[in-house]
Amino acid sequence: GNFFIYSVINAFTPGPGNILALNTVTNYGYKKGRPLYWGIFAGYYVVQVICAVFVFGVSTFLPDLLGIMKYIGAAYILWLAVHIAASKPTTGTVEKSASFLKGFLLQFVNVKIYLFGITALTGYVTEYSASLWVLLLFEIIIATIGTIATLTWIGMGGVLMQRAYQKYYRVINIILALTLSECVYSMLK
Repeated sequence: GNFFIYSVINAFTPGPGNILALNTVTNYGYKKGRPLYWGIFAGYYVVQVICAVFVFGVSTFLPDLLGIMKYIGAAYILWLAVHIAASKPTTGTVEKSASFLKGFLLQFVNVKIYLFGITALTGYVTEYSASLWVLLLFEIIIATIGTIATLTWIGMGGVLMQRAYQKYYRVINIILALTLSECVYSMLK
């Protein structure tokens, strides 16, 4: 349950991919932005597969590190909760082009999704299974939730979400932060 709550909140909060996608649709329209979105989605899946292989490697060769990584992940989620609670709406910078490569490469430098993928696995999955196939399955689920989130930002929901968020950002951010804090609690108990 908490794995999905954590995944959904993390995927739907404004990260670099969602902001870039929203910004691109506002500046170029859906059709011209399509290559960039495909790049964002493809990059998301590739990065999550890398995370699964990384966590599998750690659990196989350095199993003691997994316990430590869980606490690092918990600290990251708490930092994220505080950051979300304190943040104000931002306006993204205008992009000059909407290419597949730009969207794809963005995901490789998007620290948020690496931490997201690794924290989700070490916090919720590895205590039950560290099999590579199980880890890959959960990372594919994460990438799919992330893709749905980005599509939501791109779709009309993005504009509506942005309006609602601009208006009620403080309340929304505090609710998200408290929900993330509950995820940390359940991860460490």
